[in-house]
Amino acid sequence: MPTDTESSNVDYEGIGRRIREKRKEKNITQEALAEAMDISIAYLSRVERGKTNVNLERLMIIAETLEVDVGELISGTSSKTIVVESYLDKKIKNILKGCTPEKQKLIYSVAEIIAGIDFKKEKKIMKNKN
Repeated sequence: MPTDTESSNVDYEGIGRRIREKRKEKNITQEALAEAMDISIAYLSRVERGKTNVNLERLMIIAETLEVDVGELISGTSSKTIVVESYLDKKIKNILKGCTPEKQKLIYSVAEIIAGIDFKKEKKIMKNKN
């Protein structure tokens, strides 16, 4: 017989892991989070271990308490990140549309070089030279 977490395609273990990570990042104890949600510590522990599912209402309360986007708890990515990436994708595509194939190759080559540079390392090297 399937458990609560096996009854759907929702990754409750991943959700629980992200809840635990965010809770620890915020230095919030299980006790404090459970109290804020008016649930038992045992229930929260099962949620964090992916042993039981959490409904959307409680997930939203957790997200609000931890001050994170509920989508980040569900999928591991923030909807803000998705919006920024989409915006940048469109901007880059628009720039490339107006370029000849030769310019597109040059832009790609320059982007590859820039992507491979560790700017923190370069700053340290430049600092040491001075």
